[in-house]
Amino acid sequence: MKNNRKIVWVGRVLSALGSLALIFAASVKLAGSPQMEQAWSHLGLPGSMATIAILDLTCLAVYLIPRLSVLGAVLLTGYLGGAICSHWRVGDSFVFPLVVGILIWAGLLCREPRLREIFPILKK
Repeated sequence: MKNNRKIVWVGRVLSALGSLALIFAASVKLAGSPQMEQAWSHLGLPGSMATIAILDLTCLAVYLIPRLSVLGAVLLTGYLGGAICSHWRVGDSFVFPLVVGILIWAGLLCREPRLREIFPILKK
């Protein structure tokens, strides 16, 4: 039982790290700096795409609601998959969205006992 509590806390920390990274990324997008405009242009996207930060935060909010966390993780997977594809297309590093996705799912796997039953990676 004590080991199970530790796994849940590890999951909370991993989820918090992934969530903070997404909040940081969304705040940078919403700031609308000239550097951000250049970044959007480099990716071949219009500057008005900064509103995608709202999608980022909405998916994150769904993820942070315990009963909806699996749905939120699926939505964030799609969102981060799009980010990976956008960066890969222009030859940029896509490590950041990949690591955030791993943190989101690893955190959820540690926190959610139903997922641990489906994916028995962690011993009980």
